[in-house]
Amino acid sequence: MIGKLKGIVDSFGDDWVILDVGGVGYLVHCSTRTLQGLPAPGEAAQLAIETYVREDMIKLFGFGADVEREWFRLLMTVQGIGSKVALAILGILKPADLANAIALQDKAQISRAPGVGPKVAARVIAELKDKAPAFSTADPTFVALQEELHDKRAPQAVADAVSALTNLGYAQLQASAAVAAAARSAGEAATTETLIRLGLKELAR
Repeated sequence: MIGKLKGIVDSFGDDWVILDVGGVGYLVHCSTRTLQGLPAPGEAAQLAIETYVREDMIKLFGFGADVEREWFRLLMTVQGIGSKVALAILGILKPADLANAIALQDKAQISRAPGVGPKVAARVIAELKDKAPAFSTADPTFVALQEELHDKRAPQAVADAVSALTNLGYAQLQASAAVAAAARSAGEAATTETLIRLGLKELAR
């Protein structure tokens, strides 16, 4: 199995690059973001490789970093997601941003990828949410609050404060982040009014 290729960029296509390694041209399928990060033809490049072997073909997928390849593998475990959709998601979101989107249950971010609708995005979140925190840079308190709000387990004062801020026109993620910060400083016994007031201060920063 091929795990890495280092060679000279020969040519590009819409979703592939040919990498010349010692005179052998390997056709490697990549996300648009990975392709954009490669140098011009004639220059040296290196890709982490995921090799797929089937009865009728061998297909190579290339990534700029090992963590991107790891996310490709994770996405391929989600029901109904194939290599094309997995590459589309990784073409839109960096690994850290994808991890944050899953941890924060932000379907809109994942749905930006071509061919990914709200149902597919929800499935990605549902099936990978236990794995995302290990890669996420998001505030754990914020992540926990998002999960509580999604599962309707958040304290009433917190849920009401988030609802009030969203009614004022703030995005749900913005409102949740502000209330999470407010709850951290005000404590568990904080009232809805206190959380709204402190949340607005956070949003005004």
